[in-house]
Amino acid sequence: MATPKILAIGTATQDVYLGGKVFKPVRDQGVMEEQFELGAKLEVESLFFSCGGGAGNAAVTFARQGLESAFMGYIGHDPAGAAVVADFDHEHVDVAHIRYSKETPTGYSLILLAPNGERTVLVYRGASAHFTLADLSLKDVDVDWLYLSSFAGQIDILESLVTQAAKKGIKVALNPGKGELAHPAKMRALLEDVTVLGANKEEMAQLVEGGTAEELARHAAHYVDYAIVTDGPKGEVAVGDGKIVKGGMYDDVKVVDRLGAGDAFHSGFVSQLALGRSLEEAVVFASANSTAVVNQIGARTGILGQNVTLKEMALTVKTLKA
Repeated sequence: MATPKILAIGTATQDVYLGGKVFKPVRDQGVMEEQFELGAKLEVESLFFSCGGGAGNAAVTFARQGLESAFMGYIGHDPAGAAVVADFDHEHVDVAHIRYSKETPTGYSLILLAPNGERTVLVYRGASAHFTLADLSLKDVDVDWLYLSSFAGQIDILESLVTQAAKKGIKVALNPGKGELAHPAKMRALLEDVTVLGANKEEMAQLVEGGTAEELARHAAHYVDYAIVTDGPKGEVAVGDGKIVKGGMYDDVKVVDRLGAGDAFHSGFVSQLALGRSLEEAVVFASANSTAVVNQIGARTGILGQNVTLKEMALTVKTLKA
């Protein structure tokens, strides 16, 4: 079988992590928050440079899993953009489809990392939010799969890409952001041309009815071939191939950094389906990939390679009744 080709379209950023006790959250009127004295000079204990962005992180998962992975999105002509390209080159992600903004710098995130793994992220979206219909064309794209993440709420971009993919017979995996989910009617209209839909429980509830992760996944599967809903530490539910697969936590590890966990989960799930693996195998790998990511600093540091040995994970499998 030929190696599947997959193109991730969305954001790629440079991420800078600052860590230290100064970022320890405090409780104020029942809410945990970080507080900094205005005008103060505060010491940090660690500094870490990485690259991120939803589609960029997904492209790295696909490459490490042995797929022919490519990325399409906007960056600037600046040092951060150079870092993004260098990281993709290192990970063997094709950068031929990268677009450059002439006026806007590369997207940038400053992550204030608390000792417990929680974080506050200061985001400058920059070039990554400057998508245009004219530039995001699939005319010369030859892939089997398209992975779509957030487009800063530009639903017309998403509509165009899904429509183009359908005309070319390209399978679409969709992990929408909150900006896209703000248009539920338009989102539902697109789903007939989507193969895989992934979201967390709160996000999926904006598209379909249901009180539990299973109900939401069942209802989402009326629109797409595969639907998967995550529910934090309660696990995940996937529906497809005539069955329902429920999983829990892959492993109880120390959480060092949660950034990129969702990207690792959903792209991990899609990578296994693209490789022809079963729904059960896709759920286990997705959970393992996400777990590996939260155990290290950086959204891509812990992403699993294709030769990793996975441990047994308890799953509940039921036949999906018509």
